[in-house]
Amino acid sequence: MDRVVARILRSWPKAKKSGEDQDVFLDSVAINLHSYYSGIERLFELIAKIVDDNVPGGSTWHHDLLRQMSRDISEARPAVISQDSYLILDEFRRFRHLVRNVYTLNLVPERMVSLISALPTLWAQLKKELLAFSDFLDKLIQHDFTHGR
Repeated sequence: MDRVVARILRSWPKAKKSGEDQDVFLDSVAINLHSYYSGIERLFELIAKIVDDNVPGGSTWHHDLLRQMSRDISEARPAVISQDSYLILDEFRRFRHLVRNVYTLNLVPERMVSLISALPTLWAQLKKELLAFSDFLDKLIQHDFTHGR
């Protein structure tokens, strides 16, 4: 994920400049933003499947999964991400949907500005939250192992 974030931030200054190759750099930023959110979502799917034993379905499953990660699941786990992270990630989810369904031919740099601006802070926060969740899982495993479960 660090490499994906670095690629986005490296391509973005060139994507903002109009010119012959702007579309190539916009495509690069868009596909890497898509990859960034997709990678996060895959982690969330694993948590939903293995820890929660409940992966959302239906037409709104992407949104429902993200919301599920922002909530405590009683007797199973604390929230994986904060409410702030949820709100920002929801914008990334919507953008990923746009890239998948509208294609990169219609990308406008101005629509990507808020995502790019939020990305460094979001990724730093998400890493902290995911590491904290990993610590929770480690403690849970150690507890179960110590108590013979």
